[in-house]
Amino acid sequence: MKVLGTQLAGVARRPARLLLTGLAVLVAAFVVYATVLAQEITEKTTIESFSGTPVAADLVVGPSSGDQFSDVEFRADDIAKFRAIPGVAEVAGRARAGAEVNGDYLDLLADPGSGALATVHATKGTYPTKPGEIAVSPRTADRMGLSIGSTVTIHTGRDDTNKPIKPMKFTVTGIVDAESDFGGTAYAPQSTVSAIQNSNFMRHVELRLEPGADTAAVTAAADRIVAAGPKPQEGMSRAVVRSGAEVRRAEAEEAAAGIKDLFLAMGMFVAIAVGAAGLVATSTFRIVFAQRMRQLALLRAVGAGRGSLWRALAVEGALTGFVAGTVGVLGALAFGQAVPPLLRAFDITVSSPGVPVLPAVAVVLLSTVITVLAVLAPALSASKVSPLEALRSASTTAGRAGIGKVRAVFGLLFAAGAGLLAAYVVTNLPGRDTKDYNAEPMMFAVLGSAGLAFLALIALGPLLVRPVLATVGWPLRRLGPVGKLAVGGVGGAPRRAAAVSVVVALGVALIAGVVVTGASARVLADRELASSAPADFELAASGDPADLPATVLAQAKASPDLTHVTPYRRLSNVVLSGGDANWKLRASDLSMTALPELKKIDVTGGSLAAIGPGKAAMSKWIAEDYGLKVGDTATLTADQRKVQVEVVATLSDTGPLQSDIIADPADLTKLGAAATPTGLLADAAKPGEEGRTAGQKAMRQLVAGKTGISVAVLADQRDEFDTMLTTMLAVVIGLVGLTVLIAVVGVGTTTALSVVERARESGLLRAVGLTRGGLRTMLTTESSLYGVIGATVGLLLGVPYAWLMMKALGANLPLKLPVGQLALVFLALVAFTALAGVLPARRGAKVSPVAALATD
Repeated sequence: MKVLGTQLAGVARRPARLLLTGLAVLVAAFVVYATVLAQEITEKTTIESFSGTPVAADLVVGPSSGDQFSDVEFRADDIAKFRAIPGVAEVAGRARAGAEVNGDYLDLLADPGSGALATVHATKGTYPTKPGEIAVSPRTADRMGLSIGSTVTIHTGRDDTNKPIKPMKFTVTGIVDAESDFGGTAYAPQSTVSAIQNSNFMRHVELRLEPGADTAAVTAAADRIVAAGPKPQEGMSRAVVRSGAEVRRAEAEEAAAGIKDLFLAMGMFVAIAVGAAGLVATSTFRIVFAQRMRQLALLRAVGAGRGSLWRALAVEGALTGFVAGTVGVLGALAFGQAVPPLLRAFDITVSSPGVPVLPAVAVVLLSTVITVLAVLAPALSASKVSPLEALRSASTTAGRAGIGKVRAVFGLLFAAGAGLLAAYVVTNLPGRDTKDYNAEPMMFAVLGSAGLAFLALIALGPLLVRPVLATVGWPLRRLGPVGKLAVGGVGGAPRRAAAVSVVVALGVALIAGVVVTGASARVLADRELASSAPADFELAASGDPADLPATVLAQAKASPDLTHVTPYRRLSNVVLSGGDANWKLRASDLSMTALPELKKIDVTGGSLAAIGPGKAAMSKWIAEDYGLKVGDTATLTADQRKVQVEVVATLSDTGPLQSDIIADPADLTKLGAAATPTGLLADAAKPGEEGRTAGQKAMRQLVAGKTGISVAVLADQRDEFDTMLTTMLAVVIGLVGLTVLIAVVGVGTTTALSVVERARESGLLRAVGLTRGGLRTMLTTESSLYGVIGATVGLLLGVPYAWLMMKALGANLPLKLPVGQLALVFLALVAFTALAGVLPARRGAKVSPVAALATD
């Protein structure tokens, strides 16, 4: 107990050192509890601000809670009967229809436009009140060239007999403030939308009751109307009457369900950060105990046993974890409570997270447990100190470079295990199109190998520091005495350097893996999107015959807002020799060199440049199903016309425009294709949204007044995927950055403690002529070297394992090595670790040489 009292008294005298020792744990506790609060804020905000069924809707007549994505059928007089129920103040039917306007898809939604049940309101003009009137969202008006008072012709497709439905003319009466505006949405009263869709199906009907109305009586009356209504079609359920609150709660919970999954995924990265904090804490305790080695040796000399000394140090570690966890939780709580009012200042309303007590207690306990686990090994090592250590300096102990035999054996076993698992994966990697490949065991094998490699790095790290430092530190040695001193300072304490650098290496390896995987996924996506979206716009004819007027092609080529205008023809009745005569294939004569995007298309064999008369390319599926490979000959047949072609290329997926066969124009003519094109592809002449809008307007002008011709904005597909991928990578890198943050904190802590430990060394260097600026530079350079070592090792591990994981998944991801991004990651980590050492270096440089030499 006396030993414990002595240690705790020392902690009480230096509370700053306690917090410094547990700083990484404090940051980890802050991150964990802040994540809990962020989930609380997000879920509550989503539920409270969900813009589904209006708050004013007291009752909702629609599908049951388990079938809420189905529509239900209401007759026109059903809506009138709902309005006639005593106590009902307002009724809104939510119908939806799809139509085509000048080749663009238009989504028409039913909304009253005024009253408590309205979800949109006119900001310009007036909301439609009569048949033949619609209102549009701002982006729809801009992209479709619509203005108030303009007339549009709406095509709703074909009826059950495949005959075109007579087009309808509508007048745009207003612009509305839509919650979501994707550039293709219009609004009108329910009766108008139901007439456009030519059916009585609706998502649901909302009822607002008068103040004081008997809810039970209204519900019973609505139930009777539903029971007397149309019999549900097969596979559909009858409408039910539910309270508005119940429906809104179900909608909000469904929206919040994805949030739980998101934060569950975040938890994995937070767990890695917590593990990194444990490693940093272990390193910090080793440094602190090394600095106090003489004190511990004196306690041994006066009779303290190893067990009592070990227990005292373990209790000190538990106290450190408890205090760090408590401070971290309180800091996160203060931050979480401050976020809502701060965001309100920017007109952003979010809910308060409250005070989740149980998670707070759990985080403090977790911090304590992590710190106790971190302190066990350093405490056990420190408790073995010999009383003779009292005669040595702390730096002598800290500078020991070797590792124990047991640690070396375990390190070698971990390394061997990692190598064996990696070799197993490499020897069993799938081919380009391996059948019945099970990626799950291979994925776990890669993760196991990476985990063992990291454990080997922890065990053998001190042995690797000096070889790595000899390579990456070479330029610094050439810069003069300060560089040599910095390299020598890091190399003189390899255990310490390894303990800190291994956490940096973990963060860099994860980031490098994400960056390499993201770059490779982007290349694969570009290849696949080059087939589905080879240009910004597509203009295609439909019907029989499906031909574009010759004037359309000429006008498109003459438009200043369009470029790379490429016509194509398509046949959909081609039969390939050796197959079922009833299996009709799609053939196209699209030029594979006319559009920039088409250059990204990947082939599994041959070359697309070889396509010519009598030579064609086959899609992946056709080549597999018909057993075709490059060099084979196939016969194409269409309406008794035959053409023999040589397969000169096989694609990695479906061909452009969902084509099965890419043939030469001469061969398509021989198969009976008309001389006029079926459609054309074009790019916007100018970049950005402005150029996209101008190009779309030009395409729309080409088809104005013409029927059977549609316009598709294919570039939106590329933009959506690019935005999704960029956002996902940014989120993942941000989460992985938590580990890097812990590592940087560890570097700062290590440098700060190193400054205290090496006070005599600093004083001696000052005494022999090193300036304060030189000392600051030396200490800051040492701090940056931790980042250099960690980033180097992290890249050497992260990039190969990223490649191995991509290949093990069997996704045919090409290995893309983004050298620029990886170099940026390297430089950023070096800069962050250097910044972490700036304040400790400034403090160390301020110490007087005389005072420093007087310290022990």
